Amino acid sequence: MADTIPFRRIAVLGTGLIGGSFALAVRKSFLGVTVVGFDRPETAAKALARGAVTETANDLATAVRSANLVYIALPIAATIEALPAIAAAAAPNALVTDAGSTKSVICRAAQQHFKTGARFLGGHPMAGKEHSGIDHANAELFREAPYAIIATESEAAADPRIKSFADLVSLIGGKPVYTDADTHDWAVGIVSHLPQLVAVALARVVQDERDQDETDQDETEETGLPVSLAGQGLRDTLRLAGSPYNVWRDVLLTNTDNISRALDRLAQAIDYLRTQLSSKEIEQEFRTANDLYKLLRQPKSS
Repeated sequence: MADTIPFRRIAVLGTGLIGGSFALAVRKSFLGVTVVGFDRPETAAKALARGAVTETANDLATAVRSANLVYIALPIAATIEALPAIAAAAAPNALVTDAGSTKSVICRAAQQHFKTGARFLGGHPMAGKEHSGIDHANAELFREAPYAIIATESEAAADPRIKSFADLVSLIGGKPVYTDADTHDWAVGIVSHLPQLVAVALARVVQDERDQDETDQDETEETGLPVSLAGQGLRDTLRLAGSPYNVWRDVLLTNTDNISRALDRLAQAIDYLRTQLSSKEIEQEFRTANDLYKLLRQPKSS
């Protein structure tokens, strides 16, 4: 439990997986912090019952008013739609930050409304699960996960609100990474959005290749080949395929160019592998893949 509370009153707008996990992490780390939850009544009630929030608000303005930190964990389109009301209700000294998976569109919209008073700070925790909702929220969700902060370190040094939020991220286990919005969207297009679509594409291939008529044995009646021969490797590879479209819709709509470029790059890599299937040159591709895997498995530096 930390002694210093950088923000004493926090409004969490959207108490699903990300907002609920953030609230749980903050309450676990800081004794005496007030966390106000705003969401659909049934979702906010669940967040209160789970102890993620200390109180709930029936309307956005009530939730935001008097908060030192406003944490927006809504879908991208809903975040953009709510920005004018949040800017109007936020206290002049407040920090308003979001957790959207793309940043350029949100940050451009925020610039139109946060010109004086409250400071808007784009953010994106690189954490999540294939299942959404407050029922799956976890105080440890952000631990060891990169957390993009759309600012420079010099901006953080000049504005104590940004520095305090970066410190908060660190205290709940996250790894702050300072970047700009456009660079963020390019990077996550490769390391987050592309893997999701790869899982979707692979699932389509496996599904289309299923032998629906394989019913000779009970265990193959529902799955058919080749699924009845699938092992842990396919299950691990397709974990992201369990993520629902409604979580990704706004991401695809707001990062289309970067995702399209990433898909083009993947298609080039696949085409090259196809030409090298009978060549020893493909060994180098395995070595490159092995090296990246080892790099990603290394413990994160503090």
